[in-house]
Amino acid sequence: MLEIGPAPVLALIVGIFHTGLYLLVRGSAGTHLPLVPVAAVLGALGGQALGSRLGDPLMVGDFGLMWASLLAWLGIAVIAVAGVLAPSRDRP
Repeated sequence: MLEIGPAPVLALIVGIFHTGLYLLVRGSAGTHLPLVPVAAVLGALGGQALGSRLGDPLMVGDFGLMWASLLAWLGIAVIAVAGVLAPSRDRP
């Protein structure tokens, strides 16, 4: 039977939480909405891996919550900046 560790599940929860927080603050994500949760979850996974190696003051079991949150926001920021810098289809 396939066993999933706690890190992907917690990264999914952290990524979705920060996506919701981003949408609450911003109000809308526009056309890049499907990319925001993907970037947040991948950022949380990367942050967890980084936090497990560097140490994390906000550990939840073996999950580094601080690094996961920081890199989730970094992923969201990359998508938001790319959405602003990308050419718009609405312009003539």
